[in-house]
Amino acid sequence: MQIQTIGNATLYCGDALEILPTLTPMYDALVTDPPYSSGGLHASARTASPGAKYMGHQHYADFSGDNRDARSWAFWSVLWMNQASRLIKPGGYVMVFTDWRQLPATTDVFQAGGAIWRGIIPWDKTLSSRAPHTGYFRHQCEYVVWGSIGALGKCAHGGPFPGLMTQRVIPAQKLHLTGKPVPLMNMLTGPLANDAHVLDPFMGSASTAIPILKRGGSFTGIELSQEYFDIACARIEQALNENR
Repeated sequence: MQIQTIGNATLYCGDALEILPTLTPMYDALVTDPPYSSGGLHASARTASPGAKYMGHQHYADFSGDNRDARSWAFWSVLWMNQASRLIKPGGYVMVFTDWRQLPATTDVFQAGGAIWRGIIPWDKTLSSRAPHTGYFRHQCEYVVWGSIGALGKCAHGGPFPGLMTQRVIPAQKLHLTGKPVPLMNMLTGPLANDAHVLDPFMGSASTAIPILKRGGSFTGIELSQEYFDIACARIEQALNENR
């Protein structure tokens, strides 16, 4: 396990299931984008590399944990959700990304893992999303299953917040195969206080960290891939330097 501290960010390179039990409950929110393990109907398709499944080509480094079948994915997800949810303060937010294939299972995992499910936020990637053949409706949305740990109080600085978020993906700005746009993460974390401490067990290239740290909050992230861990460290350092 490798640990790097950069400003108000503490980053771990290792397996979330091994690192989460070592952390102290103190976080205001869990915001994360775990591997979906979707993108294929059969074993041969599910076990293909993420680049081949989702992009049809390889421009980004692959990542682990995206080749489980439905039952093993749900079991694994309940394990990490249980560990992560115990770290969130009562009244803290929980936000977990998923796609249309795993949306039903994610809502089950969410509740089995100790969170109260309060809704779904569609993320509209706009018509610029990758097009299927002409007989299909576009899969232009991903989803955020959201809720809280226990009762959710009123927000002190705004709300209610939009239940649909529109943000196109700009490939030139992506640093991860499934990286989320920073403006999207800025909108999604709008309900959090400026000094919130956010936990992300699957931080990837640290898109969640950037708006949190720029507001003056704190971030704890975990990433299994050494390559993406290094990218996240460099990205956070650059963002903090720009903010000075």
